[in-house]
This record gives sequence, C-alpha cells and structure tokens, in this order.
Amino acid sequence: MTQNTLAPSGDRLLLGFVLMLGFCVFAPILDVFAKLAAAEISVGQITAARFIVQGLVMLPVCVILGYRLTFTKPQAVALFWRAFFLAASTLCFVAAIAVMPIADALAIVFVEPFILLLLGKYLYGEDVGVRRLSAVSVGFIGVLMVIQPNFANFGYVALLPLGTAVSFALYMLNTRALSRNMHPIAMQFHTSLFGALIMICVLAVTNGASLSDFALSWPTPRYTGYLIGVGVAASVSHLLMSYALRFAPSTFLAPLHYLEIVSAVIFGFAIFGDIPTNLAIWGMVLVVGSGLFVIWRERQIEKRKIQT
Repeated sequence: MTQNTLAPSGDRLLLGFVLMLGFCVFAPILDVFAKLAAAEISVGQITAARFIVQGLVMLPVCVILGYRLTFTKPQAVALFWRAFFLAASTLCFVAAIAVMPIADALAIVFVEPFILLLLGKYLYGEDVGVRRLSAVSVGFIGVLMVIQPNFANFGYVALLPLGTAVSFALYMLNTRALSRNMHPIAMQFHTSLFGALIMICVLAVTNGASLSDFALSWPTPRYTGYLIGVGVAASVSHLLMSYALRFAPSTFLAPLHYLEIVSAVIFGFAIFGDIPTNLAIWGMVLVVGSGLFVIWRERQIEKRKIQT
C-alpha cells in the first residue's frame, strides 16, 4: 500500500482517538454535576432529569441528522430493558458518589468488563481461557482494595458501584443486540425516552412513601443548572463515544476508556478535594492493568481467528 492509501485510515483512527478522549473528559463531568446536585436533590430525581434532558437534547439531533424515530415491537421491548438497566446503573452510581469520591466509585464500576467476560463464559458458552480468568481474579482483588477503605468510611454505600457494574454489563449485552439494526444516535434518544418514562413512573409510585432517595423537590435555579448539566454531559459524552466508534474499532478505543479514571481523579480533587487512599490507588492500578490485559488478550484471539 502507498502512503496515500494509509493516510485516511490513520486520520480516522486519530479522529476516533480524539473523540474518545473527549468522552473520557465529559463522562466524569456528568458525575460531577450529579454529585453537586445530590447535596439537595434526591437520587431518583437526578436520574429522571438525566433522561429527560438527554432526550430533549437528542431529539433535535436525530431530526437534523434524519434518523428514524419509529421502532418495532421487539425493538420496544429491547429498548425498555436497555433503559431499565441504565436507570438502575445510574441510580446506584449517583447514590454512591453522593458520599464517595467519584474516582473510587468509577474504579469499582470498571469491574464491568470482567462481569461481561464471565457472563459470556457461563451464559453463552464462550471460550475463556485461564489467562483471562486470572486477569478477572486480579481485577476483582483490585476492586476489593478500592472498596475496603470506602466500606469502612461509608458502609454499604461502597457496594453500590458493584450494582452499577452488573446493571451496566446487562445494558451492554442489550446494546450489542440492538446495535445490529438501530443507529446508536437514535438508540440513545429512544433509551432516554424509555428511561424518562420509567423514572417518572417510579417517582409517581414512590411519591409520599417517605423514601428519601426518591423524594421530589422544586430545585433552586442553581440546582436546576446542575440537573441540566447532568443531562447535557450525558448527551455529549454518549455522542462522542458513538462517533468515536464510527471512526475507530472498539478494540482500538477500549484501552482509552480507562483514562476516564484519570479525569475523575482530577475533577474529584479540583472540585471536591477528594484524594484516593494509597490502598485505593493500588486497587485502581490492578483494575486498569488487568482490564488492559483482558483487552489485549481478546485482540490476540481475534487475530488468530482471522488468520485461520
């Protein structure tokens, strides 16, 4: 191949790289706004606002880009469960970061790729070798190292990011199935729509039940801004990831996702003065290292499949 032939491919990889870095910056901004809002707004109301604002942002994007806003009945069922798992993931995470450092909670959530690997092995019979299972074990040890000091300080709340990880793993499995016949931009809008409907129903049912996590309140202009920030940051981050995946393969982008922890540490320290403990830092290193090994190993296996 000539240099001219390779240039477009290199340009696309570079663009995908930049967009993924943008995601790693904007995703923690979502968490920052959620943590700020949690000082006065309930977890349920923050989660509902995330979907409502994200839907309002995504609707004109879908219309301008000409994506279909209709869906079939099977797609509706899949979209409902996608939104349900994302809502559960968001509820657990916002409840956690309301008291925990964002970076610590995020490091625990990054056990999600290991959960996906185990689900693939035990639910779908995928071949997972000893090396990747060993990496999963190391990753879980890292997660326990992050959980331990947080559990001592915050109690059961430190376990909520594990609920986020499980819910997000199920969300990703659902996304893989839906992405075969629905554009990711349209999928984000529909997920926001279903998520908003789910959370509105949850808040309506729990209203008056004296559940602080689902209490409704009229936010001040300042906290209204935080709620809008949650939805806008969610929209921008997901758009950046969606377009990054259009320009570069997931195998190339996956390792970059771990840079989100770096952004979370920086934002957490700059805005909330959060400093991870030494044990938590080493736990993060183990989680990231084992996750990168799993990604590298899967890429090697895919290369062998292509060559045979």
